[in-house]
Amino acid sequence: MEQTTPTLEELHQLIEMTNTLNMEIFYWWCTALMILIHAGFLSYEIGASRLKNALAAGVKNILAFGFVVPSVFLVGWAIYNGFPDGLVPRMDDLVAALPWSEAMGPNIQDNATGIFWGAFALFAATTGSILSGAIIERARMSAFIILTIALGGVLWLLAASWGWHPEGWLTVNWGYHDVGAAGVVHMVAGFFALAVVMNLGARIGRFNKDGSVNQIVGHSMPMSVVGLMLIIVGFFGFLGGCIIYNSGAQWINIYGQPTTLSAFAFNTLMGFAGGLIGAYLTTREPFWMMSGGLVGIISVAPGLDLYHPGLAYLIGMGVAAAAPLVNNFLLKMRLDDAVGAFAVHGFGGFAGLVISGIFLAGYPNVNGMADISFTGQVFGAIVMASLGFIPGYAISYGLKKVGMLRVPAHAEERGLDLTEVPAQAYPEWAAMYGTSTTLTGTDGTTETTTLIVETKPA
Repeated sequence: MEQTTPTLEELHQLIEMTNTLNMEIFYWWCTALMILIHAGFLSYEIGASRLKNALAAGVKNILAFGFVVPSVFLVGWAIYNGFPDGLVPRMDDLVAALPWSEAMGPNIQDNATGIFWGAFALFAATTGSILSGAIIERARMSAFIILTIALGGVLWLLAASWGWHPEGWLTVNWGYHDVGAAGVVHMVAGFFALAVVMNLGARIGRFNKDGSVNQIVGHSMPMSVVGLMLIIVGFFGFLGGCIIYNSGAQWINIYGQPTTLSAFAFNTLMGFAGGLIGAYLTTREPFWMMSGGLVGIISVAPGLDLYHPGLAYLIGMGVAAAAPLVNNFLLKMRLDDAVGAFAVHGFGGFAGLVISGIFLAGYPNVNGMADISFTGQVFGAIVMASLGFIPGYAISYGLKKVGMLRVPAHAEERGLDLTEVPAQAYPEWAAMYGTSTTLTGTDGTTETTTLIVETKPA
């Protein structure tokens, strides 16, 4: 049988299709790895909850995933594509990303839209998990769903459009540089969570009338530590989704500047290692040590493509050493962020952006956009903080006023697993409670000293 030699045009088409499929496969596995982030948050928050609230913490994470993903499909993707110039939309780009668009579904001519949308949907779900941890053990499930849809389905996509879109106004005008999403994901979610915590109030028994703090310890520190390590594994998918596979050419970052996965590997691992040591030096606690590793990665995320690895280690160490102190300050202000979400994500992201403005100022941008600058990074951080905090405060305040934000005191004392799920995480164990407490104010103060929880085998 006669064999025909492929033409140059056919070879070229074959190479192009191979590159396209490789791109699609890369983001497919990045998205799969990102699901580990949510498995990690689920484990982390279940372990940080008392027995009577363990399942409720897990269910919130599952529901966040279930509600945020369709929210990104229905409106979020259009927001990202339509608002890079600010609050005035680019109507053609917005309409092209709405659910009925040809690109928003199976299309043999489009190997890119679905896979990028999937990565962005997983970024969005991450913001919901960040919020979930801060408000465990006293928030209503319905309120959490409303807040998560607003945060993950709208606000994070608006932040991404402004500071993570290749033509976003923060980058074009100010030289904002945030390749690893410290601002657009972590700051927005962290400051949103802080605002919600302010309106939600502390858990019953968290604070005494004299302002002293009672420790509320989760039922499984090992589960929380393992969960945090799963989040770190998932972060390699998260950060892989922050880099653009460029067929037949070098990788580029989200802004179009050339970079490599090697740069991301150096600085992610060094930031993580530095964060572990920094938090260990200031707390000696396994929970904060692992949280510090996450802080380390977030703090170097803006400059993953540019830092020297030694500098990334020092930045991660310094910011992670400070994060537990930030959480202690919130406790002095009678703000009960149950897992330190603001200290890890809000503060970690803010510090990372400001520090990047110091070390990366003057680095040139592409396509005539402004160079990276200290003022651009600082003002960009302020924009991200405002985009999270202001809507978070307004929405949670409205929910509080109509009685939807927090479960009643008697339901909180009994446990959210029975009142909000309802189910028991460990039905063969009996949770034994001390003196009944009465919530005397929205700040969580109590009249009596209470044994928060004591568990014994049945």
